[in-house]
Amino acid sequence: MIDQFSKHKHSFIGFVFLLTPFVVSAQTVGKDSLLTNVTLQSAIDYALVRQPIIRQSLVDQQILETTIRSKLADWYPQINLNYSLQHNFIVQTAVIGGNTVKLGVSNTSPVQLTVSQAIFNRDVFLARKTQADVRLQAKQLTSNDKIDLAANVSKAFYDILATTQQINVSAANILRIERSLKDAFNQYTAGVADKIDYKRATIALNNSKATKRSNEELITAKVEYLRSLMGYPEGVPLNIQFDSLQMEREIGLDTLQTPKYATRIEYQLLETRKRLLQYNLKYSKWSYLPTVSANGAYNLNYQNNNFGKLYANNYPNSFAALTFSVPIFQGGKRKANIQAAELELVRNDLEILNLTNTINAAYAQAMASYKSNLANYSALRENLMLAREVYDVIQLQYRSGIKTYLEVITSETDLRTTEINYIAAMYQLLTSKIDVQRELGQLNYQ
Repeated sequence: MIDQFSKHKHSFIGFVFLLTPFVVSAQTVGKDSLLTNVTLQSAIDYALVRQPIIRQSLVDQQILETTIRSKLADWYPQINLNYSLQHNFIVQTAVIGGNTVKLGVSNTSPVQLTVSQAIFNRDVFLARKTQADVRLQAKQLTSNDKIDLAANVSKAFYDILATTQQINVSAANILRIERSLKDAFNQYTAGVADKIDYKRATIALNNSKATKRSNEELITAKVEYLRSLMGYPEGVPLNIQFDSLQMEREIGLDTLQTPKYATRIEYQLLETRKRLLQYNLKYSKWSYLPTVSANGAYNLNYQNNNFGKLYANNYPNSFAALTFSVPIFQGGKRKANIQAAELELVRNDLEILNLTNTINAAYAQAMASYKSNLANYSALRENLMLAREVYDVIQLQYRSGIKTYLEVITSETDLRTTEINYIAAMYQLLTSKIDVQRELGQLNYQ
């Protein structure tokens, strides 16, 4: 759901540039501090401050802050000073009444001080009117990035935990098989059993070691992925810490909730964009109004044929004026711009409608996935308790000579498979819970 809005982020920013820039004070990022223990919350908090994408968004806001100040500066009086020094090698002449008259002197040095004040200018007026909404849009765009990042960090964290737990299961399984291998070897050397049991135990041990090794290789890549999401320094270990019991307590979710569109950041962005488009429509309509400005100037005009005495004689002049500028005919350009602005509003309304439909469908899918994973998790939790019980009983019966070693291997395999499936189901359930919370608009990061 967030992904389709990531595609429009640049268009949102471009739209803001056309109207007027926005700003939110950027969060200063100091020297990276290292985390002693990386919990899920600390990983998210670290990423929200140091992840380059978030930092880029904050820098963008700083850049645009300078632009908005530049736009609003046009409301203030504009004061300019112009100075020039000119030497005429040949002074222009004119024939007036049959007489030749020079129209100037050899040396001139005009100094001009001008002052202008915009009274009505639609560009400056739009910048002033939209500054609150474009600031809000900036915060919403950054919030959108943070929500996306927090969800990805959470899923990457759960993925690492799932693999870590699988490694632990393999390690425990290896210990069990090694004990079984020892028993089988002792029975073989005692002549109670043949070497088939011993070899089967060796095969099972080798398979468990290979699985453990494979997961250890996988977890290295998964940790690096989490590191990249967090913006964590290279070469520094991530000491993942978690409480499996606490996570089991957090898997619950109220399945009777329904989506509230207003809480979704994508919906908020479209609402903000709608207000900006409404101002854009007004901007197009303001093109029929005149541009009004007041201006004045005071001119110092130094003239002399003798360069050394150039500034001895001054012939000043000054003026004040009120300027109205009204475009009378532009070939239908203003009308076309108004129609285009109206169509942009219609399109934005349709985008809002499409978003609500998409949210409903995505929520239904996420909730269905959560319920399915919850049912699977509950069944596998029960299976795990049964598998442990079966393994313990068969292990005792094997040592008593009641069960064959094949049944021991089968029970070990069932226990290992059930443990791995249970772990995968728990973290899959936690991941699907994130998707539901995301669709409900419950992931908020300002």
